[in-house]
Amino acid sequence: MQIQKDYENTDLCVFLMADAVTCALPNQNTPNGYYNIERMVRAVILKNGKVKLCGSCAEARGLKELKLVEGSELSTMKELTQLTMECDKMVTF
Repeated sequence: MQIQKDYENTDLCVFLMADAVTCALPNQNTPNGYYNIERMVRAVILKNGKVKLCGSCAEARGLKELKLVEGSELSTMKELTQLTMECDKMVTF
């Protein structure tokens, strides 16, 4: 992620919700010219960032028991609230 590239000491946490939880599924095969979201998720983790998934969202989409990109993990709304309260800045999209 550009944030980790430009600001190396940033403590980054990406919290995936709704359909975005599918971004943490391994073995994605995207056509040439398209972003490979799995690679992006792995890049965040490789630079010591955290990738968390809404557990309820994952369960609703049948993903709760599936293997995820190594280093990503299921989380809760309680943890999202905690992360939100502790952070200095938040970006949503």
